[in-house]
Amino acid sequence: MTPTPRGGPDDVSKAIIEQLQEDGRRPYASIGKAVGLSEAAVRQRVQKLVDSGAMQIVAVTDPMQIGFARQAMIAIRATGNVEEIAEQLAKIDEVDYIVVTAGSFDLLAEVVVEDDSHLLRLVNERIRTIDGVMSTESFLYLKLVKQTYNWGAR
Repeated sequence: MTPTPRGGPDDVSKAIIEQLQEDGRRPYASIGKAVGLSEAAVRQRVQKLVDSGAMQIVAVTDPMQIGFARQAMIAIRATGNVEEIAEQLAKIDEVDYIVVTAGSFDLLAEVVVEDDSHLLRLVNERIRTIDGVMSTESFLYLKLVKQTYNWGAR
């Protein structure tokens, strides 16, 4: 086996990850056949990957199909400690993704809301009132062209 950088998953664990990225409901027995392990060994490896935080197993929904008609990326210019601001953003249920960035914005926060009125309340009353938030710019999603999680397990 090839060594992995910074204690990352080995080649067999990467193969398991790739199998689950193709089909998150693939049976452990099928994965075991593909990677050369028993069902029990696959189950143990998957649990170790989940416990270590290297992998999550989740159901990905289409917000438009479950009653959330608006998605947007909120770009934030901040002053002070951006990690503290990110922690405050993380407490907001409608925020599903946060990154600290370099460039003209300090943070990006993706939000999923019911409608434009909900978006306005969220930005105006909950995001812009966080200490250190200087300004926001909202980027409304008009059409989702591609969303994938299959980047492999390099």
